[in-house]
Amino acid sequence: MRDFLLLEDGTVFAGRSVGAAGIAFGEAVFTTAMSGYQEVVTDPSYSEQIVCFTAPMIGNYGVATERSESSRAHARGVLMRQVGGDEWPRWLADRGVVALDQIDTRSLVLHLRDRGAMRSAVVSGEASEAEVRVAIRAEAPMAGRALVAGVSTPKAYRAGRSGPHVALLDFGVKQSIVRRLVAGGARVTVFPYDVDATTVLEARPDGILLSNGPGDPAALRAQVALVTELLGRAPILGICLGHQLLGLAAGLETFKLPFGHRGANHPVLEVKTNRVLVTSQNHGFAVRGDGPEVTHLSLYDGTVEGLAFERARSLQFHPEAGPGPHDAWPLLEAWVEELRLAEAA
Repeated sequence: MRDFLLLEDGTVFAGRSVGAAGIAFGEAVFTTAMSGYQEVVTDPSYSEQIVCFTAPMIGNYGVATERSESSRAHARGVLMRQVGGDEWPRWLADRGVVALDQIDTRSLVLHLRDRGAMRSAVVSGEASEAEVRVAIRAEAPMAGRALVAGVSTPKAYRAGRSGPHVALLDFGVKQSIVRRLVAGGARVTVFPYDVDATTVLEARPDGILLSNGPGDPAALRAQVALVTELLGRAPILGICLGHQLLGLAAGLETFKLPFGHRGANHPVLEVKTNRVLVTSQNHGFAVRGDGPEVTHLSLYDGTVEGLAFERARSLQFHPEAGPGPHDAWPLLEAWVEELRLAEAA
């Protein structure tokens, strides 16, 4: 077999190469988003993963520079039922992304839902299935992996010119988060993942945002310690991985979900108002908790989607919705408005 996906449990899915040639190793996951394929592949949270799209055709509306969530592709491989147009496969090949279409994505997704996300390899070109299977088992599982160093900015940078000052700790931030903050009236300083609390506080931020990112939050001991040190020093908002780090800093636990939440159609209950938000999500780990600090819950599996503490709160879903519905947009904008009012007081 020339072009195929091999899962660590030995299951093989045949396909057709439509991206770069070679072998890519990563955790096989799936997203139910119907659009936003370029945003997905350039989202740093997909680092070290092979993503399967459940939508039947991917690539049909082309590509555009402004849609990228970062400066490069982060997904190691891409799996599709049918590729649409020429731009998307060319874009993938130019960025070294191994990609297959003609994959039975329905069967693959059902398999991952039953067995869980798992180590895998996507192969484009001649390769020995037996040798690839051995190589897959040599790969580290996602649990226990600290990946933020490979996706964070190497040095601080700024965005926006006026408004309350947000210190954004970059654990793999999507650029749509930065854009939404600026659009909401904030000026932003983006700091590397290994910044120390003194440097952050010396910037005199009105608020601190903990970004999304890849990997196991429990493996990020230095970042948990950083968040612990910042608690109470300025208002904090955590998003996705940032939500998990805030939970750990507050003494809660995190755990790995069987197949994660990835898509742009996830219903979330806002506990205080009993309102349901349709949200964009991309995470494989979750916070364990059931106390009064829980503000949002997943209506799929009841897992924690939001937390609130004194001067700190977090969201497991993505309020910037890149891509996705705009139900949660006001949450990010309301936080910036709170910072503005506090700055003026």
